[in-house]
Amino acid sequence: MRKASFAVSLLLAGCAVGPDFKKPEPPTVTGYMPGVAPAQTVSAKGDFGAAQHFEPGADIPGQWWTLFHSQPLNDLIEQSIKANPSMTAAQAALRQARENTLAQKGSYFPQVSAGLSASRNLTPTAAVSPAGPTTNPYYSLITPQLSVSFVPDVFGANRRAVESLAAQAENLRFQLEATYVTLTSNVVTGAFQEASLRGQIAATQETIKVESDLLAILQKQYDLGQVSMADVAAQEAALAQAKLALPPLQKQLAQQRDALTALAGRFPSEDVAAHFQLADLKLPVDLPVSLPAKLVEQRPDVRAAEETLHSASAQIGVAVAARLPTITLTANVGNSASALSNMFAPGTNFWTLAGGLAAPIFTGGTLFHKQKAAEAGFDQAAAQYKSTVIAAMQNVADALHALQSDADELAAALASEQAAGQSLTIVRKQLELGQVAYLALLNAEQTYQTAKLALVQAQAARLTDTAALFQALGGGWWNQTSQVAEK
Repeated sequence: MRKASFAVSLLLAGCAVGPDFKKPEPPTVTGYMPGVAPAQTVSAKGDFGAAQHFEPGADIPGQWWTLFHSQPLNDLIEQSIKANPSMTAAQAALRQARENTLAQKGSYFPQVSAGLSASRNLTPTAAVSPAGPTTNPYYSLITPQLSVSFVPDVFGANRRAVESLAAQAENLRFQLEATYVTLTSNVVTGAFQEASLRGQIAATQETIKVESDLLAILQKQYDLGQVSMADVAAQEAALAQAKLALPPLQKQLAQQRDALTALAGRFPSEDVAAHFQLADLKLPVDLPVSLPAKLVEQRPDVRAAEETLHSASAQIGVAVAARLPTITLTANVGNSASALSNMFAPGTNFWTLAGGLAAPIFTGGTLFHKQKAAEAGFDQAAAQYKSTVIAAMQNVADALHALQSDADELAAALASEQAAGQSLTIVRKQLELGQVAYLALLNAEQTYQTAKLALVQAQAARLTDTAALFQALGGGWWNQTSQVAEK
């Protein structure tokens, strides 16, 4: 008897069928590249040439973009976080998922409803006697009642459903964090792209000025009979070629401004106030590099994939529970009278208590295959989780390789620009003295123009790839001063 009572108590307490979710193990690797990773990049003279030091295990600031020391950039990011519609949409999706989870939790409790029905009736006296206490065939019937229904969660079907919805809500929370990280990173890289374009435009305008000055010199020399008209025409072509390079850069700058305006949640006509120049930015020199085991905790896309896996695990329990018996308990209590004054008179009350047990016997394999489908969905989510982890590790590795190459490229670009500038100065003086032909000057001009643009691009690349590293490491969302997920 005691064993039977214990069994009944156990069933009423319930147990959740299906697998209990286990958090995936973190990667066992300790680095992002074969061998020993370099501790720092090379250095070079000039702007953005400082060596960057990698600090394994260091934490990432919640507002990592402040390391670039640009107040206009800080202000633009703050505006974008507040006004970008993608953030608003992600926050609304999270609220919706949380409300759906709370709605599912309501099934833990009995469902109570109240009803009131009233009718006016005519008794067919030719067939039956009047239903009322008098011979009057017309009568009224007023019936208020209270209904209670309850489905005990014996096998945990509802608990697994709540678990799945809660995991989906957590997935959306991490998608919100991913939206935050992507938005802030896009604003930062957009600002750097604008600064790069402004630098390239300035270099191109400088080249146009140099070409114009040289054309004036050649024109004077032609007037003195020192050079041929062919030399003047060649310089005119070189000047036209330099001017041709300017409109595409100006177009890219205008489009980049449009992109930044959109990120700030504004229309193209509502241009943002901030303007970005390379000279106004600083290169961070101490860069945190999270360990791989920590990276899976920091990357919002990895955490979102983990919650998708969790939800898929709970769905297996839902499918298993659907193949097991269901118990239903109901109760109704009320009164029924022909007039309100008699509503609580003796003999007008009624009640009903009922219990039901239903179990699937034959479903044509439907429930079995739904369980198998849920198990396959879990396997799919597990593979997608692993793919997301691998992609996250690749992002960090790519950023680290890029920073190493950027430093080398900047050093080479700086040396090239200095050498090309010095060569152009020498050749220009030689041309003025009539010691070299114009072709030598034309080659020196083209070399210097190419080197100047390459230097600007190399400087911007160091900034952009530094931002890419912060984004690849998770963007520091866990250190935010204000939680965007709670808005």
